[in-house]
Amino acid sequence: MSVIEFEPVNRQSTAEMIADRLRTAITRGALAPGAQLVEADLAAQFDVSRGPVREAMQRLVSEGLLHSIRHRGIFVIELTLDDVVDVYRARTAIEGGALELILDGRREIAYLALEPSVTAMRASAESGDPTGVSDADQSFHEALVHSAGSPRLIRAARTLFIETRMCLGALETTYADVGIQVQEHAELREAIGSGTPTRARKLLIDHMHDAVTRLRARP
Repeated sequence: MSVIEFEPVNRQSTAEMIADRLRTAITRGALAPGAQLVEADLAAQFDVSRGPVREAMQRLVSEGLLHSIRHRGIFVIELTLDDVVDVYRARTAIEGGALELILDGRREIAYLALEPSVTAMRASAESGDPTGVSDADQSFHEALVHSAGSPRLIRAARTLFIETRMCLGALETTYADVGIQVQEHAELREAIGSGTPTRARKLLIDHMHDAVTRLRARP
């Protein structure tokens, strides 16, 4: 009987843990766009050997969050306006696909799943917290994709959501009134719950297009 050779479990889990922490640091801006990641330094900070760190960084390179420059090293990606517009185009396709699955028998699931995000968004808007509104905005769209029940859509959306979070600081300031941001999501939730499919599709597409328009209008 042939024996399958597996990597040690602890090394695999350590690499994934490091990848998760690096993703969070990129998402929250602790690792800024363009920042260089040094394998030896990270190994010392995480108190691990360089192998798991190297594997974690390669995972993020494959996800598109880091990029390697020959003879220079590995860096956090920097998003241009064209990149951000492309992110929203891709998100429109993925979230549109998720919406179709939701409209085909998962409307109540999605309606309930979206409620906490809308509530949090409204509370943040009323307290004058635009960052809280943006965090809830992100949670809304993550819940939308998760509600479709498609593991592949969830995986495809993950990097796009991280890239979106990297530019949300710019996006949140494009709303002169964050109440509009809240209203857009509340209306989309209601359309998903009980509106016509045509209205739900239109609100989602309009919302994505509006985000791109706001970003393009920035100096």
